[in-house]
Amino acid sequence: MNNLKIIAVIPARYASTRFPAKLVQDLGGKPVVVQTYLATLATRLFDEVLVATDHEIIYNLLKQHQVNVVMSSDTHESGSDRIAEVVANITCDVVVNVQGDEPFVNKENLQRLTEVFKNDLEQKVDLASLMFEMTDVEAIQNPNNVKVVVDQNLKALYFSRSAIPFARDGQNYLPYYQHIGVYAYRKSALLDFTQWKMKGLEATEKLEQLRYLEYGRTIQMVLTEHIGVGIDTKEDLDKAREMWK
Repeated sequence: MNNLKIIAVIPARYASTRFPAKLVQDLGGKPVVVQTYLATLATRLFDEVLVATDHEIIYNLLKQHQVNVVMSSDTHESGSDRIAEVVANITCDVVVNVQGDEPFVNKENLQRLTEVFKNDLEQKVDLASLMFEMTDVEAIQNPNNVKVVVDQNLKALYFSRSAIPFARDGQNYLPYYQHIGVYAYRKSALLDFTQWKMKGLEATEKLEQLRYLEYGRTIQMVLTEHIGVGIDTKEDLDKAREMWK
């Protein structure tokens, strides 16, 4: 094991296509993003937890709740760019991106992501991320669900909106895996990302994680059964409030 400084960053954009201002909705007496922040702190896995927002409404609200929050630019094209801006001047080795709309933070998943780097003594892994096994045919065919194929050591070979691998003879010899967009980054890889131009695979699939693969970086996937409860719609918020009780 090596001694790493590991921090968590929770990106909090105000604009959301499906449910604008979802992060400031009330959940158990506090805004959703505040509950996410408190749950992340409570895991005790991180040397520091901070929220990065692009909007003054969220910034001011979080300040009222004594949350460690910083402002970031509102022009970023990807999550990696936003987090890179925030951590550029913070001394740390590994950055874990926790989704602001997932207040039911799963400690075990976050711990397994951080352990990838603690066990990576030769520093060969640039990113770690989560995946789970898919069985529903419709879900596999749905382009909104990103699929990932991995090698025998669970290193990512490719991510796609298509159902991969393609079963040529109608028989699939492997499980399908869906990618969950929770990342742990080595800080150096994150800063490199912002210097690289977008290449063809990323432009075609509209998946930023492909940029890392196109530039020869290593993404270690971690298999999980815990998918998480994200708040993307008003219905999701109602469900979350029921669960919170």
